[in-house]
Amino acid sequence: MANHTQNNKMNSFGLTLTALCCVVLVLGGLPFSSDAQLDASFYRNTCPDVHSIVREVIRNVSKTDPRMLASLVRLHFHDCFVQGCDASVLLNKTDTVVTEQEAFPNINSLRGLDVINRIKTAVENACPNTVSCADILALSAQISSILAQGPNWKVPLGRRDGLTANQSLANTNLPAPFNTLDELKAAFAKQGLTPTDLVALSGAHTFGRSHCSLFVDRLYNFSNTGKPDPSLNTTYLQELRKTCPKGGSGTNLANFDPTTPDRFDKNYYSNLQVKKGLLQSDQELFSTSGADTITIVNKFSADKNAFFDSFETAMIKMGNIGVLTGNKGEIRKHCNFVNKDRIRMASRDSSESAMVSSI
Repeated sequence: MANHTQNNKMNSFGLTLTALCCVVLVLGGLPFSSDAQLDASFYRNTCPDVHSIVREVIRNVSKTDPRMLASLVRLHFHDCFVQGCDASVLLNKTDTVVTEQEAFPNINSLRGLDVINRIKTAVENACPNTVSCADILALSAQISSILAQGPNWKVPLGRRDGLTANQSLANTNLPAPFNTLDELKAAFAKQGLTPTDLVALSGAHTFGRSHCSLFVDRLYNFSNTGKPDPSLNTTYLQELRKTCPKGGSGTNLANFDPTTPDRFDKNYYSNLQVKKGLLQSDQELFSTSGADTITIVNKFSADKNAFFDSFETAMIKMGNIGVLTGNKGEIRKHCNFVNKDRIRMASRDSSESAMVSSI
């Protein structure tokens, strides 16, 4: 998709911080919730096998679709960026819900909704009406990271599911792949997330894939100049042009990390150092003159443990944004519908079935 207008860019918001990623990440007006009553052992007595149940489903899926691991990390990001980590991104369109799945950053972009539903079914069979979809998203991100040889952290649990979605916030609050560093930092700062959090969470782009539509302007018409992005490595530019031809559909996939595309490691940062960041928003972290993020990129490139530690801290911090606990929200029986809508639809379907059988 060459020669994009700004409107076209808006239609390609979906970032794979990548997942997500784009990775990454804001919540409109919902600050980090430092007093959320979450606990890694929340389900110790009520659903002690929840972690192993989630892991088994994801492990089986990843055998045939290794890309799914990055997609599930990104799905957690896209949930927490809008209304907090309340599983609002999972809600389908109904008479009362305007789904976030049809927001520009998510449409034809989100992956893993079916996997979350498979996990929810398995969890419900073991522990009915106990584990929230929001917690399943948080656990899925952690387990996906581990399966990709990445960081491991204790996931604070006890979230409840929200009762609505917010498509307009998804449209305005999720960062775009062409955001500048100042725009990314401002979005993070609103949520109490630091530049170190920004660089660490962006590191989720060390695995997974992105559609060409999210970065093709950099290859042919950067900032409407008719030329490629000068911050792109010229050899890498030619490789990407083969994957994403000028005037193509934009649906081809490119690896975020051309070296180890399915492994969660620190190569994302060494790629930035040699101008091989896939998205503009990736390369901005290192190529913005005088930026304080350059030092952080260099640190993470040199020290995997420093990156992993910062990623774990940032994921826990992000996972606490705007959470619902206690008597707020609900435990959804089906992740795609609030319980009220699910009961209403089941009643309607039963009524329609009875009508058919009586004819």
